[in-house]
Amino acid sequence: MSEETKVTEDIQTALKNNGTHAAALITQKYLKYLDSIPLNIAVTGESGSGKSTFVNAFRGIDNRDDRAAPTGVVETTMKSEAYPHPTYPNVTVWDLPGIGTTKFPADQYLKHVGFEKFDFFIIVSSDRFRENDVTLAQEIMKMGKTFYFVRAKIDSNLDSAKKSQKNHDEEKTLQKIKENCIQG
Repeated sequence: MSEETKVTEDIQTALKNNGTHAAALITQKYLKYLDSIPLNIAVTGESGSGKSTFVNAFRGIDNRDDRAAPTGVVETTMKSEAYPHPTYPNVTVWDLPGIGTTKFPADQYLKHVGFEKFDFFIIVSSDRFRENDVTLAQEIMKMGKTFYFVRAKIDSNLDSAKKSQKNHDEEKTLQKIKENCIQG
């Protein structure tokens, strides 16, 4: 029996036998327990996709802040780095190195970064959906874990499209990006 099922049954029993006050106490205790469970979120993707910038934005921290994950125009993240969430003390956001570089080839990446120790994943991709994004998603699903796909640098794509297209239509460009993500 799962923890959630047991708690649900305990709440139902309390409601039946002891009333709403007893059920509320059980609920409060369970919510306090849930708030204490550590959550390790891995931010992964290709080098240069905006992973570190995403980690900082997720934590509400400016890239120039001393507590920020380092960002740069060259490969910056050389090892998995833990960053505590400033509001939720049980949440740790991990900035992982980029997959598919000479230092972190795709075929060795999962072992190198220790994918199994993370509870949840955010795959950050920029410009286009690539083979490495698919590889990451498949491996995460094999582990029975959950991920979100985040498409980064859309502002840069819109600027480039505006400069390079004669009849630029921002809405059509955004729709193309969305469709590409869904197809990927």
